[in-house]
Amino acid sequence: TSHNNITTGQVYSQVISKERRGDYLGATVQVIPHITNAIKEMIKRVARINDATITIVEVGGTVGDIEGQPYLEAIRQFRNDIGRDHVCYLHVTYIPYSKTLGEMKTKPTQHSVRELRAIGITPDVIVCRTQRPISEDTKKKISLFCDISQDQVIEARDVDCIYDVPIVMEEQGFSNIVLKRLGISAPPPNLAEWKEIVLRHRRKKPTKVRIALVGKYVKLADAYLSIMESLTHASLAHDTGLEPVWVEAEQVEKLGTSLLNDVHGVIVPGGFGERGIEGKIETIRHCRELKIPFLGICLGMQCAVIEFARNVAGLRHANSAEFTKDGNESVIDLMPDQKGVLKGGTMRLGAYPCRLSDKTLAYKFYDSHLVYERHRHRYEVNNEFRAKLAGKGLVISGTSPDQQLVEMIEIEDHPFFIGCQFHPEFKSRPNKPHPLFIGLFEAAAALAVSQKSRSS
Repeated sequence: TSHNNITTGQVYSQVISKERRGDYLGATVQVIPHITNAIKEMIKRVARINDATITIVEVGGTVGDIEGQPYLEAIRQFRNDIGRDHVCYLHVTYIPYSKTLGEMKTKPTQHSVRELRAIGITPDVIVCRTQRPISEDTKKKISLFCDISQDQVIEARDVDCIYDVPIVMEEQGFSNIVLKRLGISAPPPNLAEWKEIVLRHRRKKPTKVRIALVGKYVKLADAYLSIMESLTHASLAHDTGLEPVWVEAEQVEKLGTSLLNDVHGVIVPGGFGERGIEGKIETIRHCRELKIPFLGICLGMQCAVIEFARNVAGLRHANSAEFTKDGNESVIDLMPDQKGVLKGGTMRLGAYPCRLSDKTLAYKFYDSHLVYERHRHRYEVNNEFRAKLAGKGLVISGTSPDQQLVEMIEIEDHPFFIGCQFHPEFKSRPNKPHPLFIGLFEAAAALAVSQKSRSS
């Protein structure tokens, strides 16, 4: 929930509010103890809300950064607050390899541990990020200079499948080390299902499904990491190979939809801003007309509504109010009660219910009338145009329970054409792929097999 994400802005806002209310009785507000106390209280609140046995707290950044100092001080105090045997400090560090010298260098790790110890934190476990296996001599050196036993130095080597990381670390006794430090007894972990996921990932597959992601941030692949991992989850469940194709929306505007000639499915993801919008709309037209499996997420769904309005419903100037402020065919717009609200206040964030209609693709894949999905957007389908769009064949397959907000749209007589206002990628898991990604992948795989059989 929102309680699980602690930011500096939240911390300082809370402290300032308390000061204004007089909670500190006129005392001078300082980083210690007021800021650190606020951080600790936020950690405790998460544990209380979730009735947690163990709370995992990640302090981001690099040891020594000014931004991280209050957080490190807070977790240093935490050990004394709740008892030394109830806290395990795990330090993730990078071990570079020098090709010139032909050896790994442990100095960065030594220095970062020294920085931690200078502020009163001694790591219980050191996890070493590395591109190649760490030698016993290297582990001994880290153990010696960082005052930690050798078995508490864990190698986290780069692997070809990210889901192999827990298995690799468990082979080194990672969980036993942490449980022992916390005084917790537990049976050995059952990783059978997890190992099956890794085996499926490594297995060679005769068919490769090519799914294009058409966006404006494709040069920074991590911008769409959750979506690509969700596709991976679906491919593992289907036991079929995945070949992602990165297509820049602006290139579609320049070169046309020929960039999509060899793909079996398309995703148009979320985002903000007008750049590349026409390329996304043209991509969606291509998918609709040629019956290529399509999934539009957030802005991708809004573009699908715009495309349908322009090319099917006859609204030639259809657009989003995000891009054309004075347009009279804004099929995507702010809700009336949002207009005039400051930009940040109009964001619909977090989990919201979505009610699905019978006899729709959405209901088929979810197999439920009510689902909860996570949102992050400002604009919605304009209700003034819903009847006209529906009359031309746009299926509104999911709405808010009061039917005021359009959550999902689809098109009849298409193997898979779905747009969703929410972000399904946030709920997909390796052992439980999201239904919409399963649906897209199944339709794309069917197209791939069909094309393969025709060509042979």
